[in-house]
Amino acid sequence: MAGAGSVGSSAAGSGAGAGDDLVERFLAMLAAERGAAANTLAAYRRDLEAARQALGDVADADAEALEGLGAAWSTLAASSLARRCSALRQFYGFLMDEGLRADDPSGALPRPRPRRPLPRLLSHEEVERFLAQADEEAVCERSDAVRLLALLELLYGSGLRATELVSLPVAAVPRDAPFLHITGKGGQQRMVPVSTRARAVLSRWLAVRKGTSKFLFPSSGESGHLTRVRLFQLLRALAGRAGLDPERVSPHVLRHAFATHLLEGGADLRVLQMLLGHADIATTQIYTHVDSSRLVELVNSRHPLATGRM
Repeated sequence: MAGAGSVGSSAAGSGAGAGDDLVERFLAMLAAERGAAANTLAAYRRDLEAARQALGDVADADAEALEGLGAAWSTLAASSLARRCSALRQFYGFLMDEGLRADDPSGALPRPRPRRPLPRLLSHEEVERFLAQADEEAVCERSDAVRLLALLELLYGSGLRATELVSLPVAAVPRDAPFLHITGKGGQQRMVPVSTRARAVLSRWLAVRKGTSKFLFPSSGESGHLTRVRLFQLLRALAGRAGLDPERVSPHVLRHAFATHLLEGGADLRVLQMLLGHADIATTQIYTHVDSSRLVELVNSRHPLATGRM
């Protein structure tokens, strides 16, 4: 149903395709002005397509139609519902900014409050078993085994996101300085330290790596890079061989292990934020909940009042 403040004739080429055109313009704005990554744009597109299936022309939907989404999407997890509603709020904000709607109906959207789950964790001992298995398999210097060891070292040793890792160009590998140059979410640049151990494994990988691809971890066809799905599969298979539960292992779990183990070792939260490439320190603060026991111990041992002196 279209409301009084709907797009109507304001949208170029009104009709069945007008809303689709506006979605494309919205996505183009996200890419150009906010530097949204391809994966982010794909997620927005999926969410707005789901809204189109429920509402018809999303751009013309009114508050009454949006109120019905709570029932239409009642089977979704709270986090999925929150993500879809966020996409719609931003879309309607875009329409108002562009003068294509006189009203913003998004106030009628459901407002779920998902609980942010604590990240799954691997203990120090489990990570050591994981690395030991990869080390043992790479002794023969077989290219696929050395590649897997290099991937694992960078996930756990530098805390890279899966997309950042698989899309690393060869040019990002340090020659003299022990840093990787990373392009993260939204095109943000950061430098990430690489341990002496990881640099040694990278040297081994470059010695056995074949082809001339610009990517550090090329796909078998040489036209692109290793996919995130394939990385996920390789890690889970390695976990099984190391005697770990494959369901507990993923690239993101290793990134969490990197962050949590650094915090346990006394890393500053702001430093951790920089290493992980978080735009907001509130995202990094989840690790203070994970490592609450260490924080309690820190207060008890380091705070002036812990000595009993005033």
